[in-house]
Amino acid sequence: MTVTFHPEAEKEFNDAIDYYEAIRSGLGYDFSIEIYTAVQRSVSLPKTWPILVGEIRRSLVKRFPYAVLYAEEDDGISIIAIMHLHRHPDYWKDRS
Repeated sequence: MTVTFHPEAEKEFNDAIDYYEAIRSGLGYDFSIEIYTAVQRSVSLPKTWPILVGEIRRSLVKRFPYAVLYAEEDDGISIIAIMHLHRHPDYWKDRS
């Protein structure tokens, strides 16, 4: 199964890693592991997580206020956003 990132989701992911790493050395790495774990859960059990809109589902991340928003594709999942849960909740909706 493949995992693809929307370019803006990839930027959100990298920006959040940099942010947490600036707070404390190693925290960015911890964040990336939690995101990776949420993505792997989504790949393993793609229909488990709740639908937000249309075909977009949300897998919550442990320890950090983030969620992985994704859509199931024929051959894997497409990551739409690495969403900070305290942001405006609809900011990602114009991504295809």
